[in-house]
Amino acid sequence: MISVLLLALLAVPVLAQVSGASAFEFTRQAVEFGPRPPGSPALQKTQAWIIAKLKSFGCEVTEGNFPAQTPTGPVAMKNILCRLKGSGPAARALVVSGHYDTKPSPNMRFVGANDAGSSTGLLLELARVSAKLPRKKDLWIVFYDGEEAFVNWSATDSLYGSRHLAREWATTGFLGRVEALINVDMIGDKDLNLLQDANSSPALVKLVWSIARELGYSKHFEDASTAMEDDHIPFRRLGVEAIDLIDFDYGPLNRYWHTERDTMDKLAPASFEVVGKVVMETLRRLDQR
Repeated sequence: MISVLLLALLAVPVLAQVSGASAFEFTRQAVEFGPRPPGSPALQKTQAWIIAKLKSFGCEVTEGNFPAQTPTGPVAMKNILCRLKGSGPAARALVVSGHYDTKPSPNMRFVGANDAGSSTGLLLELARVSAKLPRKKDLWIVFYDGEEAFVNWSATDSLYGSRHLAREWATTGFLGRVEALINVDMIGDKDLNLLQDANSSPALVKLVWSIARELGYSKHFEDASTAMEDDHIPFRRLGVEAIDLIDFDYGPLNRYWHTERDTMDKLAPASFEVVGKVVMETLRRLDQR
């Protein structure tokens, strides 16, 4: 006899529900808050907006407040965690994550549409869709604060939110329940071009790229590789299977990155939809594994 859960899964057109237009709109709303460096009033407004959106989707929301020691002094930061419970035993969990802060900028004109408006928008869209779907394993959707360096990127001046959460989950023992983590960053570029990250789990890279081929998105998922330091790294260092999906080729010679040219007109709903559908299908297969 086919289980009720399986029937429900077969009946739900998962891929069709992911909307690039919706993710794009969430991104636009995030960008409207302006520059959003950690500790700023604009980021505090963004936090309240993200939390309200997640709760409206039916997510169980946790606010992970922590003090970060930065080169410019202590800064209060907040990770935002959405939990969607699975129907099976609470033994395994899947995580999708990304950061929502923008790089501190002296002139405060960097609005970060792609970095990190796009990850914010896509995570909200994934939460909206996932909240309606049945699953066996718990799904956590995590918004990190403080991904960007305050002065110069280093082991201590970067990845504040993900480093904090990885340590916290390791201390509580929850990290052992995390079966896989998918991190997204800079995925809204009109000219979407994702490379395989050499610092990611090879098994997850193989799975994601095979799914992209099956869905007809090979032109956006190249076989060339690079090595990225991003919010997946603190978890990889603690033995978690994790992958980073990032298009680190933004504009000619990457000239839009961390500049005033990182604006909404450089993004496209189609790019959000491509990444969103690949992530959703990856989660579906991991959930059934």
